[in-house]
Amino acid sequence: MPDIPLRAFRNKQNAKAGYELLAGENPSPSTIDTPNENNTGMNRSVSRVAAVANANAERSRTNRARRAKQPQRLYVDDDPEEAIGLLESSREREEEVEEGMMLPDSSKPPLSRLKKPPTSKSPKGTLYTSRTIPFHPLPSLQSKYPPNIIRNQKYSIITFFPKVFYEQFKFFFNLYFLLVALSQFVPALKIGFIATYIAPLAFVLCITIGKEAYDDYKRNLRDREANGQKYIVVDPPSISPHLSTRALPSSSLLVGQLVRLQKNDRVPADMVLLWTSDPSGTCFVRTDQLDGETDWKMRLSVGETQGLGEEGVAKLGSGEAEIYADAPTKDIHTFIGTLTLHPSHVSPLTAENVLWANTVLASSATIIGFIIYTGPETRAVMNTSTAGTKVGLLEVEVNGLAKILCTTTFLLSLILVALNGFRGGVFTTHTVVSVFRFLILFSSIIPISLRVNLDLGKSLYSHQIMTDSTIPGTIVRTSTLPEELGRVEYLLSDKTGTLTRNEMEMRRLHMGTMSYGQDSMDEVARQLALAFASANNGNDDDHNNTHTRGSSSVALGHHHANTIGGGAGRGRRDMSSRVRDVVQSLALCHNVTPVTNDDGSVTYQASSPDEVAIVTWTQTIGLTLVYRDRTKIVLRAEDPARTLLTFTILAIFPFTSTSKRMGIVLLDHSTSDILFLLKGADTVMAPLVQRNDWLEEETGNMGREGLRTLVVARKKVGKEVWAAFESEYAVASTSVGGAGGGSGDATTDGAVSRAEAQAQVIAKYLEKDMELLGLTGVEDRLQDEVRSTLELMRNAGVKVWMLTGDKVETARCIAISTKMVSRGQYIHEVSKVTFPTTLKSHLDFLQNKLDSCLVIDGESLQLCLSLYKNEFIEIATKLSAVVACGHRETNQSVYREKTDVGIGLVGKEGRQASLAADFSLTQFSHLTPLLLWHGRLSYLRSSTLAQFVIHRGLIISIIQAVFSAIFYFAPIALYQGWLMVGYATVYTMMPVFSLVLDRDVSRETALVYPELYKELVKGRVLGYKSFFEWVMISVYQGAAIMIMSLVLFENEFLHIVSISFTALVLNELIMVALEITTWHTYMIISEIVTLFFYIISIAFLPEYFDLSFVITLGFAWKVAVIVAISALPLWIVKVVKSRVAPAASSKLI
Repeated sequence: MPDIPLRAFRNKQNAKAGYELLAGENPSPSTIDTPNENNTGMNRSVSRVAAVANANAERSRTNRARRAKQPQRLYVDDDPEEAIGLLESSREREEEVEEGMMLPDSSKPPLSRLKKPPTSKSPKGTLYTSRTIPFHPLPSLQSKYPPNIIRNQKYSIITFFPKVFYEQFKFFFNLYFLLVALSQFVPALKIGFIATYIAPLAFVLCITIGKEAYDDYKRNLRDREANGQKYIVVDPPSISPHLSTRALPSSSLLVGQLVRLQKNDRVPADMVLLWTSDPSGTCFVRTDQLDGETDWKMRLSVGETQGLGEEGVAKLGSGEAEIYADAPTKDIHTFIGTLTLHPSHVSPLTAENVLWANTVLASSATIIGFIIYTGPETRAVMNTSTAGTKVGLLEVEVNGLAKILCTTTFLLSLILVALNGFRGGVFTTHTVVSVFRFLILFSSIIPISLRVNLDLGKSLYSHQIMTDSTIPGTIVRTSTLPEELGRVEYLLSDKTGTLTRNEMEMRRLHMGTMSYGQDSMDEVARQLALAFASANNGNDDDHNNTHTRGSSSVALGHHHANTIGGGAGRGRRDMSSRVRDVVQSLALCHNVTPVTNDDGSVTYQASSPDEVAIVTWTQTIGLTLVYRDRTKIVLRAEDPARTLLTFTILAIFPFTSTSKRMGIVLLDHSTSDILFLLKGADTVMAPLVQRNDWLEEETGNMGREGLRTLVVARKKVGKEVWAAFESEYAVASTSVGGAGGGSGDATTDGAVSRAEAQAQVIAKYLEKDMELLGLTGVEDRLQDEVRSTLELMRNAGVKVWMLTGDKVETARCIAISTKMVSRGQYIHEVSKVTFPTTLKSHLDFLQNKLDSCLVIDGESLQLCLSLYKNEFIEIATKLSAVVACGHRETNQSVYREKTDVGIGLVGKEGRQASLAADFSLTQFSHLTPLLLWHGRLSYLRSSTLAQFVIHRGLIISIIQAVFSAIFYFAPIALYQGWLMVGYATVYTMMPVFSLVLDRDVSRETALVYPELYKELVKGRVLGYKSFFEWVMISVYQGAAIMIMSLVLFENEFLHIVSISFTALVLNELIMVALEITTWHTYMIISEIVTLFFYIISIAFLPEYFDLSFVITLGFAWKVAVIVAISALPLWIVKVVKSRVAPAASSKLI
């Protein structure tokens, strides 16, 4: 069976935009009866996302102070091709280190060995080297490589407590209470019950430690299950005629071993596919656990070992064969290696010949693989990062407020000691102890219950989001961030799969002077049928001529499809043959495999929905793809004769994000001609095709219609030229000078990388003077309610940024059709800018027109970021909308500005972005209730809750301060023991927590008036102004309660504790009722139950309450007066404010 060399095209420097392959829909699992396609060419070299799992860990380490000043940014993603990936592209590999490294020993030096092997470095600093591994290597060689052990645990027995405690006490909040709790073990500083200070902190820590321990235990169980899974290892042949095999756990597998896998087996390590029981030498794997894509990927066995059969592969000894593999990297789309069969036969190995660990064998074939990477060197482990805990901006702000309160507490303590005259001196032990005792007395200013309340609130918000029937399927993966959805200022969104459905439909075919729209596809079918009928009658001269015809051939015909057919004779046949040429090329140049399902139906399996749409279109007009394997493609013409067209695949050149094109070389059995078919983006195809005067104009026209354009070209290759190409390409394919595709990896001794060498050969023999056949336009349908959703986002004050790989014209059309821009809004285009002066003039114009939408291409954006980065960011962030299009690499540079919240959509391409995101949605339109309703309410509730809990702690500290000031500045606790415990829990907890169920407007009102959301974007709800308002309220009420208690109960001083504490509890219950906008059942019940518990507890706390005094009428009316003085003015202020300066929400009630 001939082997098909595969590699990437050269990266054209002038490529700006164009056709980008996207992951397709995964068919239902089925038994594949039809021989499978040659998927060799479709190397997924484009980086994949995950909304943003690696970004999650990095954001958690971002400087908190800087984040507090930044606007909230929301990243919404579905398409892993258009965003920062969990799996890095080859351009982002770590720099290779070349000096001082030696290859592992082997029994025989490989023919491909370099003097200095390529190396790569992991983010943790581990140095990886390339290796040459003989078949059935010695144990001494295998021991040089890491064991195949999976370990996803975050902790070990030794590191568990240090790491958990560090994560908890790196927050000022917890550290402060730890110091306060420890101070109670010092006799001179002890105030009240030790449990009062230790119990709340211990409770929080126990919950956290228990959760972390349970999660890590579950990870350990999963690791043990994976490491203990048994696999069949094929040993060197023995005397027995049967294969010598044994079962080993995954953790015992070693580099160089042969492993036998069957359907639904998980691939335990990275291995080269040597043999498969499928006669075509192919197998399918599921990669959803690796890259999130749901479509199956085809993998090819090495041609030489496939021919040897299962027993032949097992008999290969260390002196007969060896495999060279480059240094381990993260890139799952690139692999450089060779298989050497001694004495001199060398075969190239690519990513299509490799099964990555953690993928699953999907086809029913039995396979044998050769292990090349194990454990931490596998692609799956190298792309796995430990997810850090994300911290919301609200918590950062609360942490900052806690620092202010701590400083205030220290100053207040110092002032009280100073007013007492610094008895004994300023720096004496008495003074220091007095300051610390006051600090402990005022520790309730920073209540530890705030963390508990906020965490409970977040859990409640997450539950409400996931149980909302209007947004079914929504998953909250990061429960610490619901309130961050309430003040998003920038919405960064991909286009494909996010704003669009990733459902493609062929809309237009242009052939120079002939253009066919959706309403004239019947004419295309008629012309195609006419061409095949003519061929069957032996009149196929026109078709043969088109192989060598130049650009003059496309000048025939009329401008509109409706006028075609008006001529007769030869002109009509010419048009028909041209239609056949372009349709046949579209039916051949792709990566689609027809798969027969269990019910007998046939579906198309491919990595790109664009390709499926085009092949489906060719079927509808009369040319059906009926068979494909690694060496052959068969088409069927839907004419009366049902003609079969057979082609042998000679080579495939895969699509990559850098080359933006793919090609295939075929042998036409009917003519014995060798054809080179090429399709790709217009920007990279234009220099490769013969001169024409319509391509640029028509691609612009289709772009303005919002269509994805694709240029199709063809070239007839002479047998001598093909022989010379094969010879040079075989040499280039076996080079191991470096990674391909412009990965940025270092090469040895200045060697040209394999991809570059292959691209040079392709350009030399094939990619020039090609016949331009046509231009296709494919539409990606918008998701439901995208227009209304984006319009609501604009009205809510959210600035929308769209990032896409499309052309500027297409991006502009999408921006208008999706309502990213308002009607009549000016759209400013910046494209193909190469001079700094021109770029500066664009920026100056935008600075004076900030209400416009900017559409900028990749090259111009890259120039902006390199020359005027700060100026561009300052201007762009003020614009109402920005569309960045063109190069993916440039788009990624924008994404590297970390987003605050990541949202992934579950799309047809897979779940990669969804799994990596903080929130997972099923539709883009669900963003409206998620932000405008749930996000807004969560932020309002958490802000109010945080301020009220601080108020609750601050008011009791003010009472303590007034008490100490009146009684000679003595650091004596007014409330001790169970009173402090009850105040923080049973006496106030339920009413205060009822704030998380408050709502100022109805759901319908919040969605109809998105302007309500705009008020929250600046974060003023929990700003310094509102914070100091609550401080003043606490100071007033605390002083009023203490002073009025002393005034009204002057003769009952011994009962000052019961008097002031009762007034304090009643005051807080009233304040909750005043603060809640809409009274609800839980609030009313919690107030009544709390008051009942307080009254009952008085009877059980005789050391604090004299029951005979409490039940008197005098006690009741005097406490009522105190509460009225502390709370009534606040109610009056609230009523006046609602009349004079009402809140926007109150106007809509």
